[in-house]
Amino acid sequence: MTQRDTRAAVDAVFRIESARITAAAARIVRDVGIAEELAQDALVAALEQWPSAGVPDNPGAWLTAAAKHRAIDLVRRREVYARKLAEVGRSLEDVAAPEEPAGPEDIDDDLLRLIFTACHPVLSAPARIALTLRLLGGLTTPEIARAFLVPEATVAQRIVRAKRTLAKAGVPFEVPYGEDRARRLSSVLEVVYLVFNEGYSATAGDDLLRPQLCEDALRLARQLAALMPGEPEVHGLAALLEFQASRTRARTGPDGRPVLLAEQNRARWDGLLIRRGFDALQRAGTGAYAVQAAIAACHAKARRYEDTDWATIAELYGRLLVLTPSPVVALNRAVAVSMAHGPAVALELVDALAAEPALRSYHLLPSVRGDLLARLGRTAEARAEFERAAELTRNARERELLRERAAGLG
Repeated sequence: MTQRDTRAAVDAVFRIESARITAAAARIVRDVGIAEELAQDALVAALEQWPSAGVPDNPGAWLTAAAKHRAIDLVRRREVYARKLAEVGRSLEDVAAPEEPAGPEDIDDDLLRLIFTACHPVLSAPARIALTLRLLGGLTTPEIARAFLVPEATVAQRIVRAKRTLAKAGVPFEVPYGEDRARRLSSVLEVVYLVFNEGYSATAGDDLLRPQLCEDALRLARQLAALMPGEPEVHGLAALLEFQASRTRARTGPDGRPVLLAEQNRARWDGLLIRRGFDALQRAGTGAYAVQAAIAACHAKARRYEDTDWATIAELYGRLLVLTPSPVVALNRAVAVSMAHGPAVALELVDALAAEPALRSYHLLPSVRGDLLARLGRTAEARAEFERAAELTRNARERELLRERAAGLG
């Protein structure tokens, strides 16, 4: 294996496993900022050793072990060694989980510990989400900025300040209990939602999908639903992610190219996940995630694209816009309105969003506008919009599709 191949293998494994590596180290050092540095140290060690020794059979476990060993060495060097030794268990080498209240609500999952720690109330809501996306999803600062529709510098500052704040406050690395858990739930749900979305439609890179992120988010949503069966919005989020995940296999072709919803082979939609989605939806309430899940359910019920109940979807988006006012939700509502009531009506809605600062560099705004113009027969304008959308997106697959759509208009 060449140096370049090894580097590619290391980067790929670290991208997938970084959250678990960081979480495993954080359980020992009790500091997410230091834990992330230790994970990076393990990455450097892999880059130094794997070219000569070869990529191990289980590279994720190798990286995790390397980070743990560095964490143990760090704890041993601290003046408060005795106290830290008690916190990490009887044996540092075994890295036992810290003691927590035992019972039906107890969870032994480092990733959940990582999420709840990053979502501590000592941080602002934007900082909680940005930090958790960084730690859990391994997303870069530009990717997080795209998810938030804010400048990269803003996200970078949030992450740095969040780590410092957590360290200064001495926030414990744990899943909270009682009222503290309830207070932190909304931001945790939002983080899981954003992590799934990054996996479902990557903001950057060569691939449309990042399946590992989807799987992690879905697993966490299911665990949260099991942990909090009386929380309707937890079930709403779980239902939404089940429905969305059911379409994953149909969203790309054999070559990885995106397949539009209208052209997807619905026989490839996962029936088991759809059934799980409907089950979770029955326990959901009337919150924002439940409404989004109901929208996804409308798509899941339609055997063909032509059978989609767009009028109901448009109505649901209107309800969602009241619950969570957002230009992105308004743009999605315009798409549904175009299908239910025609492109001319929807174009007025989209044009009204053109001045929104948050959508200024959002590639889906010109993409939607291009689709509406094409349906109205205004092909030259539509082509220009698709070309503009292609310039704005940072995902290579989306860029190819948008350029193809522009070329298809002459």
